[in-house]
Amino acid sequence: MRNKFSKPLTQITLLLSLIAVGALGFHKFDLGVSVANAAEERYSDLQLFTKVLNLIQQYYVDPVDTKKLIYGAIKGMLRELDPHTNFMPPEIFKDFETETSGEFGGLGVEISVQNGILTVISPIEDTPAFEAGVKAGDKIIAVDGHSTKGLSLVEASQLMRGKNGQKTTLTVVRDNEEQPKDITIVRGNVRIHSVKPTDMGDGYYYVKITSFIENTGHDLEKSLAEQTKKHGNIKGMILDLRRNPGGLLDQAVKVCDLFLPEGKIVSTIGRDRSKEDVMYASKRAPYKDFPIIVLVNEYSASASEIVAGALQDNKRAIIMGERSFGKGSVQSVVKMGDGSGLKLTVARYYTPSGRSIQAEGITPDIQVEDVDSEALSKAVVKSHGTREKDIAGHLLNEKEKLEKEDPNSSKATGIDAWWKDAGSKKDEKLGPKDKLLATDYQIYQAYNYIKAWRLMKGLNQGLPSTVPTSSKVQ
Repeated sequence: MRNKFSKPLTQITLLLSLIAVGALGFHKFDLGVSVANAAEERYSDLQLFTKVLNLIQQYYVDPVDTKKLIYGAIKGMLRELDPHTNFMPPEIFKDFETETSGEFGGLGVEISVQNGILTVISPIEDTPAFEAGVKAGDKIIAVDGHSTKGLSLVEASQLMRGKNGQKTTLTVVRDNEEQPKDITIVRGNVRIHSVKPTDMGDGYYYVKITSFIENTGHDLEKSLAEQTKKHGNIKGMILDLRRNPGGLLDQAVKVCDLFLPEGKIVSTIGRDRSKEDVMYASKRAPYKDFPIIVLVNEYSASASEIVAGALQDNKRAIIMGERSFGKGSVQSVVKMGDGSGLKLTVARYYTPSGRSIQAEGITPDIQVEDVDSEALSKAVVKSHGTREKDIAGHLLNEKEKLEKEDPNSSKATGIDAWWKDAGSKKDEKLGPKDKLLATDYQIYQAYNYIKAWRLMKGLNQGLPSTVPTSSKVQ
């Protein structure tokens, strides 16, 4: 995640300055024996590097580009750290600076290196990669025939870059499929609309945030204001952060600030464990009252995990879905003098209660596994033995009596009404709300739960005093 806050950058600049001073002669400063010894050891290592570089320049069989060697050495050094620490040459860093604006050229896919394999965290919706069928979890083993084995994130990104209109072919390995498959994508101008709302009717609101880019917080607040102006007060909201790969920290904080009247949002702790940087809610919170359900899954990462963790720990929302990705490290970006850039991991994120997100993720309050509507359709319509209700002339139950009096009443009678033929519904001309409910099981469950939650709030004049921590919906 790119961090726009200045403090980590100042710390890094100071660190780099000290290293430079040490190389010039640390012995002039009274820094203590241990620091002086460390500086002497570092200076000795730098001498070794300089000696090897000189030998290559003088005796290597072919002429070499010195800058290329130095860039390569930096990349090799960073490989000893974590996958999110990267060095970007000037041309790549220039592209990096534009990617968070919401419009850029490319494929539209968020990637990571997992267990040494280039893996898709999430294709961004409405981008060339998404439209071509790239899926979260796809393992990219080749790009246009070039193996991705051993590549860093920056090198892999560079391999996938190209001019708009050009085709590129990703060879991917997908879970539950025996053979690799080629996916051809036409590069295009990627314009991200990060906030996608749907009016669910009766005062309920669904909002999907695809990523955290510039203006995400503003766009969400604008969307909520328009909903309130058009339909009155919001009774409940589903905030969908599934397949959201993250983005800008300040936008995650702004999203939380819309709903949290007080309290911590997120904290960061770097190498010095005694120092904690904490970000608090501003107490503005224009939408602090209505119930919220946040949907997450294993591809919800970084900024989306910060939002989910903050709302969960402050008991402002119920988290539903599957455990999130677990990307809880802070990267600061330093622009170097030659136009290159260093993205350096400087801290870890912690939720308001002190939980580390890194490699842990956010555990939902209510676990709801994703369900394929077509598979469920086949499972539901299979034949079964004769039951009481199949016998002609059986006594009608209350539900059957209601349906006999009003045939339309069955439209909202539970999962059978929506899901017994869900596989075929997605091809019908349904409204936005019905399409979401008929084709997305997790949204369907969230919608049912938030309506029940709203009912409890009306009866108890407050939010539920306890949130289930081990519920699981199959």
